[in-house]
Order: sequence, then C-alpha cells, then structure tokens
Amino acid sequence: MSIIVELVNSGIEGLHERDIFDLFLPEFDKPWVIHLEEFFIVVYEDPLVKKELPKKFADYLDGQEPAKVYLRAADCGPRLWTVEVLFDGQGRMYLDKGWEKFAIAHGVDFGWFVHFKYEGDDVLTVKVFDGTMCRRYYYSDDEDTDDESDDDVKPCIHPL
Repeated sequence: MSIIVELVNSGIEGLHERDIFDLFLPEFDKPWVIHLEEFFIVVYEDPLVKKELPKKFADYLDGQEPAKVYLRAADCGPRLWTVEVLFDGQGRMYLDKGWEKFAIAHGVDFGWFVHFKYEGDDVLTVKVFDGTMCRRYYYSDDEDTDDESDDDVKPCIHPL
C-alpha cells in the first residue's frame, strides 16, 4: 500500500489524498503538468540525417524559431555542439547541419532514443539511450566548448 493511501486511511481529520500528494511531489513532478520543454525522439531512419523534433516543442517556443541550438551531452562538461535548426513553415522543426557531427561523436544508431531537455538560451541537454534501452554516458578529454574537433568525445560506460 502506498504511503499516501496509508496516511489518508489513518483517519487524520481533514486530510485528503490530494493534500498528501501535494506534500510529497513538488509541482513539476505532478502527472497532470505537461512539460513541453522535455521530450525524446526515436531514431527510426538514418541516424545522420536531419531529425524532426516534436511539433509541441516547436509550438512551445512560441514563434521564437532559433536559427541554431546548442546540444550538450548530459554530465559531459561544458562542451556545446552547434546545430542549425530548420522550420518548414507548417510548424515542424528539424535539427539539421551539425546534427550529423553530434550523432557520429555519440554513436547514435537505429532504434536508439535521444532525450532532450530545453534549458533556455537555445541550449538542449541531451541523454542518449542505446538499443538495449540503457543510457550511454560520455566524457570529454578537454574543457574546451568549441565543436571543431570530432575526436575529443569518447563514450564512457559506467560499470554496474
């Protein structure tokens, strides 16, 4: 039995399940709050071609339509990958030039999930999940934030 149900069933006067739920989960964790700034894509086609982002995310940007975004692998230091963004005039948004470089460096392949979280200022933090549905971890050999070199990002799989 959940702690919420136990507390409600304890008979504390005026205590309702909703009150307990509010105590244990902050506003951003409630299931009825939709976070349009966080989403994922599944790589169904060539992992190196432009990738369409969810229309709801494009709508969330509310017409701001950035010319480029900066991808940062989660927990991988300050390195940012510059990726050009295309809008098709019908509300669809694509990661274009620069995506291929990011995908190659991170080994993105068919059937993988790529999770994005919009951090503001055109920065998206990225988590990559491989075909086993396990997250891939990466590290960078340097603290440089430019994206001119393809060989300074290496996969780092954490031991269990």
